[in-house]
Amino acid sequence: MHNKSVADLSRELASGTISSVELTRQFLDRIRQEDEKYNSFITVTEEQALADAKAADEQRAAGNATPWTGIPFAHKDIFCTNGVRTTCGSKMLENFVPPYDATVTANFRQAGAVCLGKTNMDEFAMGSSNESSHFGAVTNPWGERRVPGGSSGGSAAAVAARLVPAATATDTGGSIRQPAALCGVTGLKPTYGRVSRYGMIAFASSLDQGGTIARTAEDNAMMLNVMAGFDPKDSTSIDREVPDYTATLNEPVKGLTIGLPKEYFSDQLSPAMEEQVRNAIREYEKLGATVKEVSLPNAKLAIAAYYVIAPAEASANLSRFDGVRYGYRCEDPKDLMDLYTRTRAEGFGEEVKRRILVGTYALSAGYFDAYYLKAQKVRRLIQQDFISAFKEVDVLMSPVSPSPAFVQGEKNTDPVTMYLEDVFTIAVNLAGVPAMSVPAGFVDGLPVGLQIIGDYFSEARLLNAAHQFQQVTDWHQREPQ
Repeated sequence: MHNKSVADLSRELASGTISSVELTRQFLDRIRQEDEKYNSFITVTEEQALADAKAADEQRAAGNATPWTGIPFAHKDIFCTNGVRTTCGSKMLENFVPPYDATVTANFRQAGAVCLGKTNMDEFAMGSSNESSHFGAVTNPWGERRVPGGSSGGSAAAVAARLVPAATATDTGGSIRQPAALCGVTGLKPTYGRVSRYGMIAFASSLDQGGTIARTAEDNAMMLNVMAGFDPKDSTSIDREVPDYTATLNEPVKGLTIGLPKEYFSDQLSPAMEEQVRNAIREYEKLGATVKEVSLPNAKLAIAAYYVIAPAEASANLSRFDGVRYGYRCEDPKDLMDLYTRTRAEGFGEEVKRRILVGTYALSAGYFDAYYLKAQKVRRLIQQDFISAFKEVDVLMSPVSPSPAFVQGEKNTDPVTMYLEDVFTIAVNLAGVPAMSVPAGFVDGLPVGLQIIGDYFSEARLLNAAHQFQQVTDWHQREPQ
């Protein structure tokens, strides 16, 4: 059963071939036996999961089932879960138990899904390799000592290793797409505001977006059907009708116009990676799509703008962790200043401290205009590039990462080298448009992802394009040994 998709498992449960309790036990057994190799989970909620599975079976017997009733899955440990520890991968929140559910959590609970636990992640979602977690690095199932990507590396690794069929994730600068690409699974970052951020612990509020990781585009569509929608508790949530994302999956892509941003096929991309991406695009041409080159002239400025804006927002968001109200508190503080400084020095990891310092500097008097304000102006130019491109094409396609999964520890000594791993993903977050990663081949035995970028609220089109590609290829079905 662990090799079946969410859609397949939903059909198995509906037919009575297996019960949710039996299915949940199978996945819990796999986590118990296999996750020691990957460290993809921070918390496993076995007792609660079995209780929820039993309730799901009763709900099905009563004829009140949804497509998700009884389906096991996992939450990235950034979504608050009522009564279940939520750490955000940090010592600062190591023992934090929220008294409420995030909206995404509540939506899955209402749909009858069975949460098996909380997946590992880079601390406060800051990282591109899932090595900054207080709970240890996550290992990519595709290669010994290879990183899974970050910050949603735990979710991607758990899905790739068949420990869960699907997992929630978040994307601030590529944190769904990059791990999905490096782990050979499918991930979707929706339009900013499409999925509620209420109860999702903030890193950079104008960039963070909840999304999905699963093995197939169809499963991502099923997840987004649960997650998407307006939430009055989130001031950035968009009040816009939500379509059935599974309804248009089987429409042909003949006539689709694909744009290839020339800035993304540069010397930053290895020739082997480029070959796999272009092979994938040729599959779309066989399906009747047309391809043309487009330009995103300000894409080269995305990294610089992002690493001013994101740390600035992180500096503001993480100021709440002061040892007074919740979270970690240093022992025996001498006075209030000692409480603040030692709590934050001991509770935050190195990458988080680095970004707080950069962000605080960028927001300080005398530098706000020179750095933060200028970065916001560049962000507007990047957004305009996408708006102009989508007047010519239906979707954009590009690589997700410049290289396959690298070895753990390889880029830890040079933060800038690590930041450049997000060179093809960051502009999407600055513009707020949707994008996804689809498995598209292998280089040296490691997965390669194809990035599909769409106009605002075009998730259905992206999912359709990904699904049609997966009907004629089997990259998404490959299993790590």
